[in-house]
Amino acid sequence: MAGLFERLKQGMSRTRGEIGDRIRTLVGGREWSDALYDDLEEILYEADLGSQAVEEILNGLRQAVRERHPALQAEVLELLRQVMVAMLDSIEDPYALPEARPAVWVLVGVNGTGKTTTAGKLAQRMKERGHSVILGAADTFRAAAAEQLAEWGRRAHVDVVRQAEGADPAAVAFDSVRAAQARHLDLAVIDTAGRLHNKSHLMQELAKIMRVVGRECPGAPHRVLLVVDATTGQNGLEQARVFGEAVQVSGIVLTKLDGTAKGGAAFAIHRTLGFPIAFVGVGEALDDLMVFDADQYVRAILGMDAPD
Repeated sequence: MAGLFERLKQGMSRTRGEIGDRIRTLVGGREWSDALYDDLEEILYEADLGSQAVEEILNGLRQAVRERHPALQAEVLELLRQVMVAMLDSIEDPYALPEARPAVWVLVGVNGTGKTTTAGKLAQRMKERGHSVILGAADTFRAAAAEQLAEWGRRAHVDVVRQAEGADPAAVAFDSVRAAQARHLDLAVIDTAGRLHNKSHLMQELAKIMRVVGRECPGAPHRVLLVVDATTGQNGLEQARVFGEAVQVSGIVLTKLDGTAKGGAAFAIHRTLGFPIAFVGVGEALDDLMVFDADQYVRAILGMDAPD
């Protein structure tokens, strides 16, 4: 667990340097007073937590300070950690599968968020856990997506269901589920298109995919993961809102946390839309996609050590 935390902390070094260091300086350089809340508010806004989350954090910290009367500045930082952790929900075990197999996971999100890479990494992770997996390349509008997914399939020794460029995405999803059923596999992971230049058309396609997999496999999709690029800031929140209105999102995969100094996007997305965070990505390596842990995430932002 400590190893995972160190990778997370290292991957979020830009956020820690820009946000965590400033917060620690703020709470550690003087006696805490009400006058410092304005400074803290500014720092939190710059971390892309969003107005709702920032307001809740400040209100929660004010109440905790009134109740606990911290004598040391380090105690204020600990109270802030507790308030922030309490605001985030995660999925207890996002790798869990239902008893009835195959399970079907569908990945949605805007192109460029790391959706296809995430699908491949999840397939390999599930293989490592002893599950049999198939990948479905239902992003048929971008030839590179199918090729990229096929490469992940080769690495993980997982078959990839694909059709010609421009084919019906729902047909690929249908074939993927049917193949998983026929081969008695544990999981089908389906990658989908994410271009937003024709939002209405895209959402209709996604809805069709959901209907098709649900008809072929009762209870499917068992997990719908919305992949959001942390570097997009508040734009990521608007993207999440659009997809959340179109499909029933189970959880968020927050990618590219290593590429931003504003790593607070999980707060804005979760507090505004209510979706729990399932996974976070802090790099290109397989181990850089990890299960989201709210306490570790907040500690990485604030530059705190791992819990004992």
